[in-house]
Amino acid sequence: MNPMIILWGVLVLAGLGLILGFLLALAAKFLHVQEDPRIKKVEDMLPGANCGACGYAGCHDLAEALVKGEVKKASACKVGKKEKNFDPIVAYMNSTPGPDGKITQISD
Repeated sequence: MNPMIILWGVLVLAGLGLILGFLLALAAKFLHVQEDPRIKKVEDMLPGANCGACGYAGCHDLAEALVKGEVKKASACKVGKKEKNFDPIVAYMNSTPGPDGKITQISD
């Protein structure tokens, strides 16, 4: 087997990898979606079971619904009801404004 054929194959694949990697990095930069930072904070305060018992696909979706005001009670989380520790979530949401400056009021 000719070593030049192998060399060309390696060079073509390396070049293709570099080009596609650059395109992925460019796409990540321009297609980035900004998310409300409160969603991550609320998600971290939830139990993290991702069970779906609240009616949402997981804790991230419930946190997003709480931040957007679609759910008005933190006790929608069934797993967290056993712990009954929704006070940090309620206090955080009732005191922290979002990027638009509005505070989403929720209860226990």
